[in-house]
Amino acid sequence: MTLDTPTKEILARIDGEAMLEQVLDWAAVNSGTANLAGLATMAEKLGAAFATLPGEVELVEPAAVTAIAADGSEFAKPHGHHMVLRVRPEAARRVVLTGHMDTVFPVDHGFQSVAWLDDETINGPGTADMKGGLCVLLHALQAFEQSAGAEQLGYDVMINSDEETGSLASRGLIEELAQGKYAALTYEPSALPDGTLAHARGGTGNYSITVRGRSAHAGRNPQDGRNAIVAASDLVLRVAALAGEDITVNPAKIEGGAANNVVPDLAILRFNIRPKTTQAMERFDGELDAVLRAVEAEHEVSTSRHGGVTRPPKPVDARAQKLFDLVRSCGAQLGREIGWQPTGGVCDGNNIAACGVPVVDTMGVRGGKIHSPEEFMIVPSLVERAALSALVLERLAAGDPLADAVSAGDRS
Repeated sequence: MTLDTPTKEILARIDGEAMLEQVLDWAAVNSGTANLAGLATMAEKLGAAFATLPGEVELVEPAAVTAIAADGSEFAKPHGHHMVLRVRPEAARRVVLTGHMDTVFPVDHGFQSVAWLDDETINGPGTADMKGGLCVLLHALQAFEQSAGAEQLGYDVMINSDEETGSLASRGLIEELAQGKYAALTYEPSALPDGTLAHARGGTGNYSITVRGRSAHAGRNPQDGRNAIVAASDLVLRVAALAGEDITVNPAKIEGGAANNVVPDLAILRFNIRPKTTQAMERFDGELDAVLRAVEAEHEVSTSRHGGVTRPPKPVDARAQKLFDLVRSCGAQLGREIGWQPTGGVCDGNNIAACGVPVVDTMGVRGGKIHSPEEFMIVPSLVERAALSALVLERLAAGDPLADAVSAGDRS
C-alpha cells in the first residue's frame, strides 16, 4: 500500500531506534507493584521522558488502601506515586491518555532481563505490559506535538503505579482526570499479537470475608465452639452458587484454622467475581449480604466483608464505537487492518468508561504471553502503534469524529 504524504510525515517524526532503547532501559527496572524503590526509579525516568512535552509533570501521592491480613486484621498497603502531565488545560476539547508503570513481577522474581527471540521480537518483563505501551504513548505525543493542529487539543496523561493490583490507589485520580474528556486512549498491549483491540470488557471485584467463631477444645467441649472453618466452607458453596451466565464467581482461598485439637475461631475467604453487566454486579452485592446473614444465623458466627467491585463492566456504546471506527480508519491509513473482540480481562479502561468517556484501551504494542516469563513484544509495533495514536490524535484535534454517535442511553 502506498502511504499518503501526511502519513509519511508522521512516520518520519518517530524514531524507532530511540523507542527500542527506551523500552530496554525501562524493562531493566523491576517495578513490581510492591517494589516501591523500583517504582520510584520508574517514576523518575518517566518524569524526565515526559518532560519533553509541553505542560508540567507532577508526581501524585497514592490514595490510602487497606487489605485484610491472615489474622483478620486490616492493614495499610503502601503504593508508589502516580505520574500526571497536563497539557493545554484551557483547550475546548481535551482527552485523557493512561498507562501504568507497575508490572506483575516482584523484586525477587526470576524474570528480570530482556532477550532477543528473533530479529523482530524481544522477551522481557513488562516489555508488552506495558513499558512498550508507555513508550508508544510518549512518542505518539511527541509526533502529534509537531503537527499543525496540535494546539486545538489538550490532554492529560496519567501513569499509575498500581494497575496490576486493581488501581485502588489511583481510581479516584483516574475518575478525576476522566471528567469532561472528549475521549480516552489507554496503552495496554493489543488483545492479540496481530493488533486486534479489546472491545467490550466484563468487570471484576475482589472480596475478603472474615468469619469469626468461638474456640473450644475439640475433645472436651467441642459443642461450646463455633467452627469458623466449617462456616467459611458453607460460605464457599453459597457464594459459588451465585454464579450465572452473566457473572462468574471464583472462591480462591480459605485462610485460618488452628491445631487439630482446637475448634478454629477464625477463617478468611477470598474470592473474585467477574460480572458481565452492571446489573449482575449490583445484584451480586445484594445477594452476598443475604448469604452472609444466612451463614451467621446457621453457624452462630460473625462475618465482615472487605473489598468489592474495583472495575465495573465496560460495554461499548455508540459513541465508543465511533472511537473504535476512528482507530480502524487510522490503521487502514497506515496499511494495517485493525479488528476487535470482547474480552474477560479488565484494565483502567473499565473505570474510564464508567465515567461516560469513550475509550479504546489496547493502543499499546503488539505482543503476548503477558504476566508470564514468556512475555514478548514485537519491536516494529513500537513505530507502528505510535504512528497510529498520532494519527488518531490529529483526527481528534482536526474535527469532531464522534459527533454523530448517540449513546445507548440517549436512544428512545
